[in-house]
Amino acid sequence: MEELAKEAGIPVRTVRFYRERGLISPPRREGRIAWYDDHHLARLRTIAGLLERGHTLTGIADLARTFESGRDVAEVLGLGEPTEETPVRLTPEQLADYFEGEVTPENLATALDLGYLAIDGDEIVHISRRLLKVSAELVREGVPLATVLAAGRRVREHADALAELFVTTLEAHGDKPEPAPLRPLAHAVVDAELSMALDRRLRRADGAAPPQESST
Repeated sequence: MEELAKEAGIPVRTVRFYRERGLISPPRREGRIAWYDDHHLARLRTIAGLLERGHTLTGIADLARTFESGRDVAEVLGLGEPTEETPVRLTPEQLADYFEGEVTPENLATALDLGYLAIDGDEIVHISRRLLKVSAELVREGVPLATVLAAGRRVREHADALAELFVTTLEAHGDKPEPAPLRPLAHAVVDAELSMALDRRLRRADGAAPPQESST
């Protein structure tokens, strides 16, 4: 414990306190010797980083429990499955920086449930650099992360339905569709239709009559 505290740059009593609170896992014991490893050191540095960002120890403990319940990265991303998305590796502190003040146990649990986040040792993996960037931009514009995640769940439902439509349409007129030609065709159709849908929606918003003022 003394060596671990020295590496982390904190007092031994702080390590002991964290251990008693369950913020770090028990050491591996060999007789009277307790062995701590890089995982314990990474957790102590994460605790320090989150404390600097305004999180409380109770909040950090809740985040840690949620984090540990997440699915493994191989389960979320799949092994050998084709994808156009680029995963992003993050420390818990970096994730907190992306969504300042919005990384709560509830939001973390939702993101893990959606499969946006996965766990790889002491790191968090976001499945898509593009989705991470857009989500962070929406939060910076004032949209709560909980609202962003709820919208993401709805988009996921529609995207799954569109993917099913494209695949079954092509399967009905040939063999199993190959990803190479399918992806650009699907992207082109969805991009065009979404662009026109946004045009229609914005025109309706611009042409809406202003609310009537009531006389008193």
